[in-house]
Amino acid sequence: MRVGYLANPDNASTLATLAELKNAAPAADVTLIPAEVRSVGDFDPAFAAMLRERPDALLVSNDPFHQLHGMFQSKESVAAGGLMAYGASLPDLFRRAAGYVHRILHGTKPGDLPVESPTKFDLAINLKTAKALGIDIPPTLLARADEVIE
Repeated sequence: MRVGYLANPDNASTLATLAELKNAAPAADVTLIPAEVRSVGDFDPAFAAMLRERPDALLVSNDPFHQLHGMFQSKESVAAGGLMAYGASLPDLFRRAAGYVHRILHGTKPGDLPVESPTKFDLAINLKTAKALGIDIPPTLLARADEVIE
């Protein structure tokens, strides 16, 4: 599978994510096609370069600069104009991490702690963006959302 990755290299977290993706891609039999976007003028050349590589999918870094109407992993991107987000609840992850810190400070070796998966996920929907795109969000999906921006 060939995956395009649209990223702002001026964002430090994007660089860290890109490094992790480059490390993980071969094990998943994925060819990563990174494209850098620092300014609005970079979008057309970045997409043109990616299209020449014929990706099967597109991954967009979690950077509010892009202002693309899509689905993201954090509800903060929805507040910045994204259409919707579904991902692990960051406040819940931070609360759970505090428990790990507590146990480590009380003598538990980090290697003895179990690896846990997220247990709480947030769904956020931006109705203003949906309306601008001409998308009707079904009432059943709205009812399941943790946050709806109108």
